[in-house]
Amino acid sequence: MDMNVPQDPALKSKKKRSLKRVFANWQAYLLILPALLTTGIFHYYPFYGIQIAFKNFKNSRGIWGSAWVGLKHFKNMIDTMDISVIWNTLSISLYSIAVFPCAVIFALMLNEVRNMKFKKTVQMVSYAPHFISSVVLVSMIQCFFQRSNGLVNNVIELCGAERIDFLNIPQYFASMYVWSGVWQNVGWDAIVYIAALAGVSSDQIEAAKIDGANRLQVVWHVNVPHILPTVVTLLIMRTGSVLSVGFEKIFLMQTPLNLEASRVLSTYVYEMGIQKGRLDYATAVGLFNNLVNVAILLIVNTVSKKLSETSLF
Repeated sequence: MDMNVPQDPALKSKKKRSLKRVFANWQAYLLILPALLTTGIFHYYPFYGIQIAFKNFKNSRGIWGSAWVGLKHFKNMIDTMDISVIWNTLSISLYSIAVFPCAVIFALMLNEVRNMKFKKTVQMVSYAPHFISSVVLVSMIQCFFQRSNGLVNNVIELCGAERIDFLNIPQYFASMYVWSGVWQNVGWDAIVYIAALAGVSSDQIEAAKIDGANRLQVVWHVNVPHILPTVVTLLIMRTGSVLSVGFEKIFLMQTPLNLEASRVLSTYVYEMGIQKGRLDYATAVGLFNNLVNVAILLIVNTVSKKLSETSLF
């Protein structure tokens, strides 16, 4: 058989045109190179370590030299993990999703403001907390809610009630975590919806007003349907991380007295992997967490596609 089969001239010409476009726009490709390298190094290269979840990992033997144990760590996770860890993770995550509409409501309210100077000031003030680090935010929470001299407890005492140890009572942990997050991120999350509302046709609004719609009816029947696909898309993405509660803020808010409510999967992985040195078991827990998140994302995306014709893919 003749191996020197001539290439299709059209295909060869297409490759040349592609190369010419790359060389002609080399500055653009150079600009995205750091992002591609960062994504590859920090998001895809770590996939190499997933195999630790299926091995009896020993530092002296390395990843490839460690013995293969199959699903042993996953079985141990099911048998030994405290169910409260899963429950705390789910309750905090679902609580966070429950306050998801706050950003939507804030964006709709801000969109109705006609004084542009006031509107821009409110928007700037609202999204500025997003840039506060978790360490600073938790320090603020401690200053406001500490029992001895916190502002909130000072007000409670002035009202004639007894001081409350908010930071150490498990029942208050989820609310403090979620609502401090709402304060920090509601303005930033609203930016997406404000941008979507900017695309609402003025003709639709005028037509609604001519038909006798008041301001609230215009918002409900014109603005809300316009941003609904954006809301559904972001909600699907949020449900895809239902078992992923951020580590840093939870860990900083944790105290020995509130562990009953603050021990979640991310801190459990840290406890098992870093503090106790069980890297293989911790990797298995983390992998299980991600697989469940992916499964939930696919299910919610499928349901949304059938019900509202809005989906990620």
